[in-house]
Amino acid sequence: MKNIKQGGSSTSQKPEGHVDFKSAFYFQTPVWVAEAPMFLKNATKVTDKYIKKAEKLLKDKLKNEPKWKKDIGTFGLSKHSESMSNDPKLKDLVQFVGQRSYEFLDWSGFNLQNHSLHFTEFWVQEFSEKGGGHHDTHVHWNQHVSGFYFLKCSERTSYPIFHDPRPGAEMTKLFTKNQEQITLASNQVHYKPNPGTIIIFPGYVPHQFAVDPGLEPFRFIHFNIKVVETAISKERSNSELPKK
Repeated sequence: MKNIKQGGSSTSQKPEGHVDFKSAFYFQTPVWVAEAPMFLKNATKVTDKYIKKAEKLLKDKLKNEPKWKKDIGTFGLSKHSESMSNDPKLKDLVQFVGQRSYEFLDWSGFNLQNHSLHFTEFWVQEFSEKGGGHHDTHVHWNQHVSGFYFLKCSERTSYPIFHDPRPGAEMTKLFTKNQEQITLASNQVHYKPNPGTIIIFPGYVPHQFAVDPGLEPFRFIHFNIKVVETAISKERSNSELPKK
């Protein structure tokens, strides 16, 4: 973000009655972005089987969908897998994501003593090769950390867009001077990821994925993490029925 001129004037000449204000920034929204290519090759290979299974389920589902005058196939859709957090072949990536998510919350100032982190969702998805794949703006309710790990993407694929999570700011939003610049007035930002890019952000942040043109493969892992009091976590574990 560029330095912001202070004091209520954008001119070099200070008007009569000018005072110099000090800027303080509170209630900020952190987004962590890093490159983690060490998991890319293995994660891509392991998720191939999940995508193939999801593709079959999607085709079976489309057979029961209403028929249109023209066959559009999987246009606008995406293949979603089941949870993969317990897959031993992804153990290193899962541990990495969990540890970085803990550090993210700790760095943000939260007291995690007597709390533990739990994956609620960890799945892979791939947008349709016919194009049109996208996600409307949404949040994952009752989560503390959300994030993405990108497997297949390029400058010609979809990308994540983050929106201002403050409803009060949205209700009173003014037009910005320059929408090409990220400033305190911006209400959304986007990232163009590379294969191996990981993004971690608070679970309350609304996000979406731009419409994919279907020119190149777009695949990524999406994860959500919930923080639970250790006492509650242990109580729940002890109350679970034994498996037969």
